Amino acid sequence: MDIKPITPHLGAEVLGADLSRPMDAAQFALLHQAFLDWSVLVFRDQSVTQQQHKVFASKFGELHIHPMHKERAIEDPHILTVKTTAHSAYTAGDGWHTDVTCDEYPPMGSMLYVTKTPDGGGGDTLFANMYLAYDLLSDTLKQMISGLVAVHDGALPYVGAYKSAPPTGGYPRNEHPVVVTHPETGRKLLYVNSGFTSRIKGLHPQESRALLDLLFRHINSTPKLTARVQWQPGTLVFWDNRCTQHHAVWDYYPHTRYGERVSIVSAERPSADSVAALH
Repeated sequence: MDIKPITPHLGAEVLGADLSRPMDAAQFALLHQAFLDWSVLVFRDQSVTQQQHKVFASKFGELHIHPMHKERAIEDPHILTVKTTAHSAYTAGDGWHTDVTCDEYPPMGSMLYVTKTPDGGGGDTLFANMYLAYDLLSDTLKQMISGLVAVHDGALPYVGAYKSAPPTGGYPRNEHPVVVTHPETGRKLLYVNSGFTSRIKGLHPQESRALLDLLFRHINSTPKLTARVQWQPGTLVFWDNRCTQHHAVWDYYPHTRYGERVSIVSAERPSADSVAALH
């Protein structure tokens, strides 16, 4: 396998990998290191079944079940269909977010396999580097947000945007630090996103809103944070959900885009400290 960077700080294409075939320990070690180095890995010209997709994902941990699949008759709860047509009321991920941060243990990574791209072009996905988002903040603001905790609420996107009926007890709502440390790299990163983060604890509502809006604007208006992935049929993208955000651009109406996503559960909750940081 060869690694071809997309930008100097985020994203790489992996050349020479066939994800339908078994992977030995040396290949997996190379791939895992590339994942930590680049955060977003792009695999072109793949032909994988749903089972092969899940087998590859399971090498990185337990498979995630999306909150919208709870209490529903889904043929395979580990497969999240990502389909947008001319009749769709919305497209999943049309806004900067990190996947399912409302969970107590959000996904450590997600793998989206796209088999149908819009006939008229478009449908790219933007990724943003949350290590860099944190690094670019002033020392004063870093000190200010250190130790703060934010609420991540699944009702924001799933009820508010998607109009989904919540399961018994409602969609998950959990608290995570505003600044977390990546459990494997030991690097600090910004961990709030406009998709799920509803407020910051301990602040008055107007203070919380102002600070979150400032951080969200920092993310969505700083192009140097981003890498752009152009999809082709048979492309699988694996992103580190712990240190990136992404935005699926819906610029292809009335055409269709289809893919299937498998996510991997984190082994630990997002934390201001990590094992990697302590060594």
